[in-house]
Amino acid sequence: MATLEKSSARPWPRRAFIALGATALAACGLLAGSRLLPDDGNLAAAYQFTVVERGDIEDLVTATGTLQPRDYVDVGAQVSGQLQKIHVKVGSEVKAGDLLAEIDPTVYLSKVDASRAQLRNQRAQLKEREAQLALAQIQYRRQKALMAEDATTAESLQTAEASLKSAEASLEALRAQIEQTESSLRGDTANLQYARVLSPMSGTVVSISARQGQTLNTNQQAPTILRVADLTTMTVQTQVSEADISRLNPGMKVYFTTLGNQNKRWYGTLDQIEPTPTTTNNVVLYNALFDVPNPDGRLMTNMTAQVFFIVAEAKDVLQIPMGALQQSSRPPRGAASGERPRGAGGERPRFADGERAGNGERARGGERPARGARAPRPEGAAGGDASAPAAQRARRATVKVLEANGKVGERTVEIGVTNRIHAQVLSGLEEGEKVASGLASHAQQIAQPATNNMRRSGMPPRL
Repeated sequence: MATLEKSSARPWPRRAFIALGATALAACGLLAGSRLLPDDGNLAAAYQFTVVERGDIEDLVTATGTLQPRDYVDVGAQVSGQLQKIHVKVGSEVKAGDLLAEIDPTVYLSKVDASRAQLRNQRAQLKEREAQLALAQIQYRRQKALMAEDATTAESLQTAEASLKSAEASLEALRAQIEQTESSLRGDTANLQYARVLSPMSGTVVSISARQGQTLNTNQQAPTILRVADLTTMTVQTQVSEADISRLNPGMKVYFTTLGNQNKRWYGTLDQIEPTPTTTNNVVLYNALFDVPNPDGRLMTNMTAQVFFIVAEAKDVLQIPMGALQQSSRPPRGAASGERPRGAGGERPRFADGERAGNGERARGGERPARGARAPRPEGAAGGDASAPAAQRARRATVKVLEANGKVGERTVEIGVTNRIHAQVLSGLEEGEKVASGLASHAQQIAQPATNNMRRSGMPPRL
């Protein structure tokens, strides 16, 4: 009897106390979670809401580029000599044919004078040869007439004939020499003209690389004196990383801003993507080129441009923050069979009137769709259009909406163009509705300790 009383008074095992403590902690965690996530009547206080509004959305690929004139020419010297005079300066506006610089023409002028004197001498000789030919022709005709009357010898006729042919050949040779001298004169005249450097195009002098008094030697290399460029049209050369180059296509819209005026946009169209890349610090970059008009001359050479390639855009459309999307890129579970998506914790979403959709309940405003039937797609939605661009093809997502009765419900929406900040709403929401874009500040402060308590309460007790 004493033994039984002693055993009934024995204290509980240590494991039982540990299990009891773990149960108490779990209860506290559940209580904190229930306070953090109250019923639908108080759920609105746990979220931050954003109004669905209209705006413009652009899906962009950004890159950095530099500005260069589309049309330019490096003006060099075609003859050697001392650069006597430069008639322009950087920034000067010139037209085609304007005098830019002068090279000492003394040597080329002397060659032209010598060629002209030689040509005059040869032309004088030409007149003498022509007179000799005329005389030879007269003598030949005379000997031929005498021979017909048998008044001369055959030898005299043959001599006259040979003299005629020699005079003709001598005259032809002299004419060839005159042509050669005339050709040399044209070359010497051209070199003399090249001593005056003229502008080959209309534009602006953007750089001068030679100095007045400098000796130019064209035998070793073609020296560049200055550069003339047409600044009315600029080319933007942009380097795009290999991760983004597949999203670009010639003909797509593009705009850029400059460091000096980031509020001004210059628009253009992508013209060319060069197939050969450049590698900088082990980064593969491809050159994308496009032109932009510059009628007022505000764009200058070597300016840095922040370039934005427009992959997709939508103007004046409904938009919501990307943080409001619960799911993206694929239809929610059950959408294909006509079932409504479940919310967090396996609960069915609430309708606009706040009631839950049970197994046998009907949604307000109509019959519940039969299993396997698809809900009708709003007119104009692009979600099922396989031919639509991937960037503009509709996708489904789930958002939390603040209903008119102040309660929070889930709703499936179709989204179109997206970027890092906003998403286009094709259907499922109306302008002015409010969607949850995040937790409220006080809910975030409660959520972390409650989550930690729940995790700790779910851990098995140590023995």
